[in-house]
Amino acid sequence: MASNEPEHEHRDEEEAGANEDEDTGAQVAPIVRLEEVAVTTGEEDEDAVLDLKSKLYRFDKDANQWKERGAGTVKLLKHKNTGKIRLVMRQSKTLKICANHFVKPGMTVQEHVGNEKSCVWHARDFADGELKDELFCIRFASIENCKTFMQKFKEVSESEEEKEESKEASDTAGLLEKLIVEETKTEEKPVEKVKTEVKAEEKKESEAEKTGEEKKTEETGPST
Repeated sequence: MASNEPEHEHRDEEEAGANEDEDTGAQVAPIVRLEEVAVTTGEEDEDAVLDLKSKLYRFDKDANQWKERGAGTVKLLKHKNTGKIRLVMRQSKTLKICANHFVKPGMTVQEHVGNEKSCVWHARDFADGELKDELFCIRFASIENCKTFMQKFKEVSESEEEKEESKEASDTAGLLEKLIVEETKTEEKPVEKVKTEVKAEEKKESEAEKTGEEKKTEETGPST
């Protein structure tokens, strides 16, 4: 009896396996049909000039301490039409925005004291849906990534400053050109006026001389 038990168990296992492999041909329709939805991030018209994994902190003035904003990917995005560059960082899992601001002329970034993998900067940030003055600190996995971020940030800021200076110079040149044209027109008008006045004066003198000659002729009278 004992010797037959393993064979019986083996036969039961084979039958069970055959039943599992059997295709009934039944089709089960899904209970809920999910439609594909296009997700927009607002970054479709921008190209990434920098993309690095990092962890972001903001300084809480009230608590007088650094508070974590999230870990994810920080990007510098350049708009395809305007050429403006903004810094955007999203949390890796939720994709919630941690930072969102333009890199403007005069903005500076510097290494965080005592940590070569971190750097800090000030910005007018819009991550919470309204502009706020923020002091950010960002930490990278390596010193190399931190230096890459700082270098690119400075390059963008300096480039924006050059664009602004160029625009101001162009606007100033245009204003000066407009003033010169207006001054030229103003100078031309008196000249025309003077010419008209001279002609009028000459005409008066000519008429006066003519009148004087006629009077002399009348006083002298015809000779007898």
